[in-house]
Parts: sequence; C-alpha cells; structure tokens
Amino acid sequence: MSARATPSASRADLLADTALALLAERGMRGLTHRAVDEAAGLPQGSTSNLARTRQALLELAVRRLAEREARVLALHEMPDPRGGSAALVDALALATHRALTRNRELTLARYELALEATRRPGLRAYFDAAGARFRDQLAALVTAMGSTDPARHVLSLVAWADGLMFSCVAGSFHAEVPSLEEVRAGLRELLDGMLGGAPEDAKTPGDLG
Repeated sequence: MSARATPSASRADLLADTALALLAERGMRGLTHRAVDEAAGLPQGSTSNLARTRQALLELAVRRLAEREARVLALHEMPDPRGGSAALVDALALATHRALTRNRELTLARYELALEATRRPGLRAYFDAAGARFRDQLAALVTAMGSTDPARHVLSLVAWADGLMFSCVAGSFHAEVPSLEEVRAGLRELLDGMLGGAPEDAKTPGDLG
C-alpha cells in the first residue's frame, strides 16, 4: 500500500494521500501517525511534526480529500446551463462513474471520514465545508435550468449519487459496478422528472437568455 503521490508533491500532500489510502485499506482504526510514517516511507515522527493530534491528522485528510474529489467531480467541466439537462446528465454521470471506478479508494476513504465526522463536531465543520462548493455550483446549475425548488432538487441529486456510490462501493451491490451509460440513464430519469425532460432540452440558448 502506498499513496499515489508524485515526486513534486509536498510533504503535506504525501502524508494526506497516505492517510486516505490507509483509511480505504484499513479503516479508521488503521489510521495512526506511525502507520502513516511507515506507509509513506518516512522517518518516525514525520506525521506528528505536521499534524500533532489525531484531529489535526483527520483535518489534513479531509482537506486533501476535498482537493482530490474536486478533480474527480471536475467542477471546471460542469456544463453551461444553456446546454439543458442532457449536458448536466453527462457531466454528473461522468463524475459519479469516476468515483465508482478509478477513484473507488478515495470514495471509501470519504465514507470513513464521513462517519467519523458524526462523532467529532470539529471535523464535521471541515467535512461539510469541503462539500459546499459542489453543492453550491449544482444549485446554481439547476436554478438556471428552471428548477422550481433548487434546494430540494440538489438534495435529491446528491442523495441519488451518494446512494449509488455507497451501494456499489461498500453496500450490497459492491460487486456490480454500473456502466457509464447505466449511470447516465438513472440520472436522466431523475433530472427529467425535476426539470421537465424533453421540453427543457428542446429549449435553445436564445430561449434561456
């Protein structure tokens, strides 16, 4: 087991990536300062020098999780609202499928941290702030697409994606990873019900301006 760090990664990134990898492989009990040092191939005490307490180590992991998940979600790839719901389906399906496949380890680490955050109010604040950027951007998108209740629709979209990821990574469907097209079909059904399906997609950029 080793963190997926590049030679140019900072010491903090290396330790945080190693912590996330340990969480995915061994769970919360397997995350210790000593374990991070050993897995990262660094002298004992290296992790403690950067994050002296367990809370500090967990916060380091959450910050790094947010950075890496932002790349998985590819916020810069989120569509122009004028593309209609079809464009949003494609973007969300790709992000969800990435979390189920090549970023499966990162998704497992997120679940470990999410559960731990329910017991640590300080960590809860870090964890919630990490997800706010994506939720806010998604709310802006569905609002621009004509959502009549953006907060509720965002909750439904996030809950759908989270439920699918948990079921296929850690739940009863862990051995059945859906294809990108299957994820896209599920999201299309959900968004069509929220935004009106074909009528929304039929609008032209001029209609939305």
